[in-house]
Amino acid sequence: MALETLLLKVKTAISHRFDAVRTSTHHLHHPLKPIRKSNVGVLAFEIAGLMSKLIHLWQALSDKNMIRLHNESISLEGVRKIVSNDDAFLLALACAELVENLRLLANSISRLSTQCEDSHLRSFDRLFLEFANSGHDPYNWVLGFKEMNTKNVKKLERYVTITSSLHREMDELTALESALGKAWKYNEYGTNHSAPMTSSTKEQKIVDLQQKIGDLQQKIVWQRNEVKYLKGRSLWSRSFDTVTWAMARSIFTVLARTKLVFGIGQCPPSTLPRSLSASATVHPSNQTACHFVSGPLRSPKLDKEDNINSLYQTSVVSTTHQDNKSSLCRTSVDMKDSSKDAGFFESNSKLLKPPSSTLGAAALSLHYANLIIVMEKMIKFPQMVGVDARDDLYSMLPSSVRSSLRARLRGVGFCASDPVLAGEWREALGRILGWLAPLAHNMIKWQSERSFEQQNMVPKTNVMLLQTLFFANKDKTEAAITELLVGLNYICRFEREMTAKALFECNNSINGLLNLQSSS
Repeated sequence: MALETLLLKVKTAISHRFDAVRTSTHHLHHPLKPIRKSNVGVLAFEIAGLMSKLIHLWQALSDKNMIRLHNESISLEGVRKIVSNDDAFLLALACAELVENLRLLANSISRLSTQCEDSHLRSFDRLFLEFANSGHDPYNWVLGFKEMNTKNVKKLERYVTITSSLHREMDELTALESALGKAWKYNEYGTNHSAPMTSSTKEQKIVDLQQKIGDLQQKIVWQRNEVKYLKGRSLWSRSFDTVTWAMARSIFTVLARTKLVFGIGQCPPSTLPRSLSASATVHPSNQTACHFVSGPLRSPKLDKEDNINSLYQTSVVSTTHQDNKSSLCRTSVDMKDSSKDAGFFESNSKLLKPPSSTLGAAALSLHYANLIIVMEKMIKFPQMVGVDARDDLYSMLPSSVRSSLRARLRGVGFCASDPVLAGEWREALGRILGWLAPLAHNMIKWQSERSFEQQNMVPKTNVMLLQTLFFANKDKTEAAITELLVGLNYICRFEREMTAKALFECNNSINGLLNLQSSS
């Protein structure tokens, strides 16, 4: 008996040593395998939001969206008129915005990585910055294009879906528990402060209330089981290592795809092949390609010829395109000079800084967007514009627009009774709003999607900053707004005069009828 006990102890000791050797050998061959330790718990909902944003960024880099970016986004008439008509510069802005979103996501993942057990995951911040600047991927975190689409994205989507279901079920559980608490309080209050009633009625009321409480208790039991089941399947029960591992590989792959699609640096062609359709659409030509591994997204110098069409076919305040060209050229030169010292993310952040001649630099882009939308409604229904609405609109105008408006209206007569001229003004205002209003609406959408309340939500639209008024030339935008105001002034006066004339004629007709009746 003693011998059997001794043999059992020796066998157990040898087994433990063998498991320890096997575990250490496994970690030597697979040093990045996540270790399941502490779970993320309530942070699962924030992590699900980060995963949703990663999926959104990956899908934004698909061939379909890249073709749409080139054929639609940067080809908007308003973008060409008041932002820039240089394709390379506009594509650089689009790429810089995507990279900036990646940087913000990486900062969030970096904060989670500090809770990891794996030393490599804890160094995520340094490894990601090194990969962005030099393309160096020491642990092969970049996934293949097919593997990212077929496995990783679906895995992230499954996590997001189950975690969203968990959030809904937890809300439902909270509502049921709150209803049960109210039922208990009502039961206690009704017992002590019940109004005079017959014994049978009182008993029936107590039975109904107890039945309701029993049903709520049963629903709560079922709901708690559902929540427990979803916690086990969702991100709630996953370790920091597991979720950070999945997001780290994803964001490395998204950054590699971004560099490849926009022709930045050297990415392994065997890992992320760029399709012919996307490369032909977005990848710069040999003359404008950026051959650096890290650094800014440079745009070539703008042409000396000003190829932008005039803002309007009617007479407008003339503005200079040369100011906008020089600002963009200065941005390009600054980016070239800073590429030697600044890192990849710093260089892209500099590209997103608007030139001094733009509305973004003057912090007027959102205000002008609201102003344009208000004028759009007034132009559609000029007969509804009253004195108060006109005064409110004028109070929204900055001093520069007011002065240019006074200069345009100086010498204009008070009579506005020409229907032909009113029709021409309507056509002209419609043409201006046709290219200016989309930028204003995009500005509102872009800003609302980045508000504090929506910062953890995935954007519902694919509006990019270059499609808004942020990079719009200030002088040209103000000239367009002034033209809208001049035209609005005329058609509003025309509507008022036509209405007054109709009322006058109607009044004369009524008086004539009354005179005929009295004479007869």
